[in-house]
Amino acid sequence: MAQLLQNPFSVNKSPLQDRIPPISSVKTLQWRPLKPSQKLRNNNIFAVVEMGKSPAFDPEIVITNENSNGAIVKKISAMPPPVIEVDSVTEADLKENGFRSTRRTKLVCTIGPSSCGFEQLEALAMGGMNVARINMCHGTRDWHRNVIRSIRKLNEEKGFAVAIMMDTEGSEGSLIHMADFEGATSEDGEVWTFSVRAFNGSLPPHTIQVNYDGFAEDVKVGDELVVDGGMVRFEVIEKQGPDVKCQCTDPGLLLPRANLTFWRQGRLVRERNAMLPTISSKDWLDIDFGIAEGVDFIAISFVKSAEVIKHLKSYIAARSRDSDIGVIAKIESIDSLKNLEDIIKSSDGAMVARGDLGAQIPLEQVPSVQQHVVQLCRQLNKPVIVASQLLESMIEYPIPTRAEVADVTEAVRQRADALMLSGESAMGQFPEKALAVLRSVSLRIEYWCREEKKHESMYLPDIATSLSDSVSEAICNSAAHMANNLEVDAIFVYTRQGSMGSLLSRCRPDCPIFAFTSSTSVRRRMNLQWGLIPFRLDLSDDMESNINRTFALLKARGMIKSGDLVIAVSDMLQSIQVMKVP
Repeated sequence: MAQLLQNPFSVNKSPLQDRIPPISSVKTLQWRPLKPSQKLRNNNIFAVVEMGKSPAFDPEIVITNENSNGAIVKKISAMPPPVIEVDSVTEADLKENGFRSTRRTKLVCTIGPSSCGFEQLEALAMGGMNVARINMCHGTRDWHRNVIRSIRKLNEEKGFAVAIMMDTEGSEGSLIHMADFEGATSEDGEVWTFSVRAFNGSLPPHTIQVNYDGFAEDVKVGDELVVDGGMVRFEVIEKQGPDVKCQCTDPGLLLPRANLTFWRQGRLVRERNAMLPTISSKDWLDIDFGIAEGVDFIAISFVKSAEVIKHLKSYIAARSRDSDIGVIAKIESIDSLKNLEDIIKSSDGAMVARGDLGAQIPLEQVPSVQQHVVQLCRQLNKPVIVASQLLESMIEYPIPTRAEVADVTEAVRQRADALMLSGESAMGQFPEKALAVLRSVSLRIEYWCREEKKHESMYLPDIATSLSDSVSEAICNSAAHMANNLEVDAIFVYTRQGSMGSLLSRCRPDCPIFAFTSSTSVRRRMNLQWGLIPFRLDLSDDMESNINRTFALLKARGMIKSGDLVIAVSDMLQSIQVMKVP
């Protein structure tokens, strides 16, 4: 029967002809409706086409005997042609500039008032956004739901694989409400009131409401209040019951829900609020919301221990058995650093939240901590995001400072999986330009590192816990080593759950990694990992068939060409194949 679907055939002209699969070994073809009462008469074979009422209905080939009245001998469903899903930006880059032009560092954009419209989201996706972050510190759940559904629509209609990361608020002290939701500017010498009291109606001018009751008791006159990692600083000058009067010493922009810490004689004060659970009651409601909406990642703020991550992962597994949501640990407190390795091992990835982290450790320690977290995540095979204040000046200005470009460059040279825009894309005036800066700097520095061999080799310890995992790990390490030595054009990895794609990403090979999976959700999750170009393709258990179909489909779209050298690996058949595209 397989022979019946191989070659083109000649038939009498029919409006249905173009919709019928190729058929050979057929002596006569007639186009007529099938009647169940009709019977066989002799042994010559011909075909009758049966169509459904809907124009989108797939035709069926009904093999019968010639001169019969249409009785069925065999019915073959006409299979739709195989398709491969890849976003248009990657496809255009490969067609125009070749394999080496592809960006390896992934880009995360925080979505806010400046970027929440469908056209704005599409512009960010076209500009290279791999992951959209929604911050539960701001906005309502209905607002976030609309953003999530817009991104899903964008993926479905435009072929993108933009993942969604939901960021929880956490239970550390915050500025939870101000008279102006968009924030306010504090000038040098101004006196502001930080209060824990409940207000009826709008807040008085120059008043900020703090969200934990012990604030007025914990703080003392002379303490320094640090807002949003040092964006604004105040000195406590007077306490009046639930109100704390503070004078601005470092002016800047005050934003709603910004993190608040206070220092005494040069040391961070561990207020009672720091003893609260990492995941607050509001966070649990937000997590339920994220599970219901099918987000791809949940980022947990102010993680103190690995137990928090384990508890959340078991909760997600119980509430959503069919969902595969990754848990990202935000490294932004002293407690996180004390238990860093255990936290990263338990999580599905980490974020270096440098703004809040810089409010709890000396500023000069932030760069070394960032590098340590990036290296540890790579060793443990966990994606890592470098976040906070990458291009802070672009909230207001169309170009970054040269120091900011140098900061981005260092993160790319450290080979972090992803860089993240926060206020720049959420509330800034130039979100698309900020993303374009990240993209262009990443491309340039990656190219320079490859050409000049500037990247440092890193010892990657064995992380497998079973024989099968050890084999996969060895295959991926060998494939990446071979790819660099042979200067292949790309590595093709066929993976159902994304595990071998992740192992290859960990090796940071010079060539791009084409990761093929049959799962839409796995494709989105792989979009956070360094160097992976995720495709969705229906995979079979036959490795040779997968490779041949991939070559045919990518060649037809102009994304590869005959003679390209590739290495193919798969978690379905643990082997390495080196081949040229036919």
